[in-house]
Amino acid sequence: MSSTATLAPAGHAAGPVPLRQDAAVIGLVGLAHASSHFSHLLLPLLFPVFMKEFGLKNANQVPKVAKVIVSTGVGKRLENQKLKPEHREAVIDTYRKITGQNPIMIKAKKAVSNFKVREGSPSAFMVTLRRDRMWGFLDRLINLAIPRIKDFRGVSDKSFDGRGNYTLGVKEQIIFPEISFDKIDAIRGMDITIVTTARNDEEGRALLREMGMPFRSN
Repeated sequence: MSSTATLAPAGHAAGPVPLRQDAAVIGLVGLAHASSHFSHLLLPLLFPVFMKEFGLKNANQVPKVAKVIVSTGVGKRLENQKLKPEHREAVIDTYRKITGQNPIMIKAKKAVSNFKVREGSPSAFMVTLRRDRMWGFLDRLINLAIPRIKDFRGVSDKSFDGRGNYTLGVKEQIIFPEISFDKIDAIRGMDITIVTTARNDEEGRALLREMGMPFRSN
């Protein structure tokens, strides 16, 4: 189940985020810099923290982010089981701007009569991010996009799948600074799944918290 993010003024973090101050000092200037910040500067700081907290014997056991999957459903935009070219191009353009990558279109594998969905009709767009693009996206998501969410009070820490993977539901693409409100045709949401190598939800939650994910205080 995804957590749907709904902003306190920027800078009002929800709950302790021990290493976030290091992220602020390092700064965010472009995709290459962001990926270098997360993967080369921030992550090594996590190794001793995790090894002590979870009693790990070597750095290879420390949980890591493996990939990030971003997806947007388009079923409500279908007309006669087809997606208008302008809607398709709008989604593709959004993904290019916020992820730096072209999305793939997912088609329905089987018909669902209750939702008037036919087999083979467009159902969603999706990108899978790894390495530099993944780190750059996560850095901008955590430090730039999420703090722009209206009436933000932190994201839920309950939306893990039992295996350390976390899904965040975003209602509006305009939280990303790359998207101009004046140039969009419609408000679109997306699901962001962060896939980790954590052995369980506790390790996955600790990993994201140390990376600066502003989990809501219970």
